[in-house]
Amino acid sequence: MPRRTEIASILEQAPRDQQVTVMGWVRAFRSNRFIALYDGSTMKQLQVVVDYEKLDESLLKRIHFHACVAVTGKVIASIGSGQAVEVLAESIEILGEADPESYVLQPKAQTMEYLRQQAHFRMRTNVMNAVFRVRHAVAFAVHKYFNDRGYFYMHTPIITGSDAEGAGEMFRVTTLPPGFTPPKGEDGHDDWSADFFQRPTNLTVSGQLQAEIGALALGKVYTFGPTFRAENSNTSRHLAEFWMIEPEIAFFDIHDDMDLAEDFVQYLIRYTLEHCSDELEFLDQRLAELEKNMKKEERRPMGLLETLRFVIDNKFERVTYTEAVELLRSSKAYKKGKFTYPVEWGKDLQAEHERWLVEQHFQKPVIVRNYPKEIKAFYMRLNEDNKTVAAMDVLFPGIGEVIGGSQREERYDVLLQRVRDFKIAEEELWWYLDLRRFGGAPHAGFGLGFERMVQFITGMNNIRDVIPFPRTPGNAHF
Repeated sequence: MPRRTEIASILEQAPRDQQVTVMGWVRAFRSNRFIALYDGSTMKQLQVVVDYEKLDESLLKRIHFHACVAVTGKVIASIGSGQAVEVLAESIEILGEADPESYVLQPKAQTMEYLRQQAHFRMRTNVMNAVFRVRHAVAFAVHKYFNDRGYFYMHTPIITGSDAEGAGEMFRVTTLPPGFTPPKGEDGHDDWSADFFQRPTNLTVSGQLQAEIGALALGKVYTFGPTFRAENSNTSRHLAEFWMIEPEIAFFDIHDDMDLAEDFVQYLIRYTLEHCSDELEFLDQRLAELEKNMKKEERRPMGLLETLRFVIDNKFERVTYTEAVELLRSSKAYKKGKFTYPVEWGKDLQAEHERWLVEQHFQKPVIVRNYPKEIKAFYMRLNEDNKTVAAMDVLFPGIGEVIGGSQREERYDVLLQRVRDFKIAEEELWWYLDLRRFGGAPHAGFGLGFERMVQFITGMNNIRDVIPFPRTPGNAHF
């Protein structure tokens, strides 16, 4: 196999009269003369000029959409528009054919739904290629942000015996046969001694509780790993398997937590704008084309690039949940009955409420804090009013909530009562309670759904299009 030159290197350095071998996939073969070739090293493609009189006609007939080829030739200045250089082919070898009669993709627009059914090929399309290049950049930026600020990356368990959210919507992990019913032990409880872990276990919904162990020993930690929810939610914003970023920091209160969340997401967007300009410009143009035929009220308030700059150029507005509810109830939208879901103190804010706060009222990102204790998790610190907890949500335009976090309850007696109020078995969280009994400290953290963030940055309408192999109800292909 000859040594290949990546297309990115050729386009960046623009060499002249240099002999190169390039390898990649065919995006187009026009007029039996011009091959548009890409190899993954850049969003851009290289034009290969074919002298069909000097090459075997039977070979050229085998060059189709997404066939893989190796081309050896000379880099020359391009006389056509759209590229500075091109390769004049001297020899072509077909590394992998793609029969257009049986290949599932065609060189034309394909619906996102169809591409999801062809997940083994969809990364070859321009849109998916751009999305997954951005996904990589955002993932790298996550690690760079925390590493550069002295955080320790912590791997929390994927199989766990605790439910961080208290929701019960978890995937069971067992080696027991289907339909197995555990016998009762001498203490009257189910006896799971025949199972692999000898206790009920599940796929994790969050690494937060274990991350708190790290924070109360190392000071600043973060997790970045897969999490699972067995929710039967067939929406454009939910996945059964997704990746979560969860920093946990000792000696932080809710205000420190909000400061970190704001700085973190702004950093991720700035990094992506700087390192993925080609991809984001392409996705921005794609979004503009899609919205041309939409009704005005259905279009996004801003283009993709404008939205991203909107988030990094504005200081986030901060309001309490109570203030947010009052603003919503006094709005014209509420009085004219334009909200689908009710607005009243004690109920969670819905996406339409969150977007009104961000896009209509404040016209900037918003952080809402101090939610009613009944609608938040047991581990969130109870405020002095005994009605709200020190929780916060970060809201973005177009998507609503992207981050949820809180100051954690560090007082043993208060946490114990909250565990009991949520009817969580104390013996399941003995170690979590121990963290408060021995050397406990104030601490806080938050969770950022990685796919939700990538969806926002890329402007994709469906979260299933920002993860390579989406897991949703009824779908676990590939």
